[in-house]
Amino acid sequence: MGIFSRLGTLIKSNLNDLISKAEDPQKMLNQIVLEMQNQLVEAKKQVAVSIADEKRLKKQWDEQIELSKEWERKAMLAVRSGDDALAKEALSRKQEHDKQQAEFGKQWQMQKDAVEKLKDQLRTLNDKIEEAKRKKNILVARQKRAEAQKAIQDTMRGLSDTSAFDSFERMSQKVDQIEAESEASAELGGELTGDTLAQKFKSLEAGSGSDNALAELKAKMGLGPAPEARAALPSASSPPARVAVEEEVSVDASAPASNKR
Repeated sequence: MGIFSRLGTLIKSNLNDLISKAEDPQKMLNQIVLEMQNQLVEAKKQVAVSIADEKRLKKQWDEQIELSKEWERKAMLAVRSGDDALAKEALSRKQEHDKQQAEFGKQWQMQKDAVEKLKDQLRTLNDKIEEAKRKKNILVARQKRAEAQKAIQDTMRGLSDTSAFDSFERMSQKVDQIEAESEASAELGGELTGDTLAQKFKSLEAGSGSDNALAELKAKMGLGPAPEARAALPSASSPPARVAVEEEVSVDASAPASNKR
């Protein structure tokens, strides 16, 4: 199983574990991105190890090339010295290094290709994580908007319940009742204070006074007859009517007899 296959399996396992916990979406998204970043760090370490192996193979390949050249030089030195047997041994050693060179060259090329592939995968993983970060911000914004809309809908559903408005209406009616009772109490207090009979006549006189004033105005304008003078109410100092009648009778009795029939 490759490096990125193992990382993918680990990330998927962690994501499934987070989702199964049904955590808050924003916290879960932050945790997912954090897990991805941690796995990216691990992936970079693995790629770094692969790059180091590629460099080591390249160095070993280079060393075999140099060793092959060195033994070829020695074989040439032996030939110039007239020692063909020694030259053959040097050439045999050179062939060994040539074989090692070919093998290390093959391994180095394979490792080099693998490293390039790993680098591409690492860049792809990094791009996907950056994309996940951007999507996370969008998802968080959508979550907050949805939560705000839900809160508004819950509030509206609460307002649709008429119990609160019914309570307001009852309080309003109660205040109206208190005001009416207060006005009635003040009115009764005024009517029941002092001589109620005198207050009734005073109200009657006040009412007729405006009628007389209107009649006088119309007479002055020639639009109606003059109002008749109202008989004043007898005052406390006026003599009783019976006394006035007796005085009239006594006057009639003292009149001359010639006036009598």
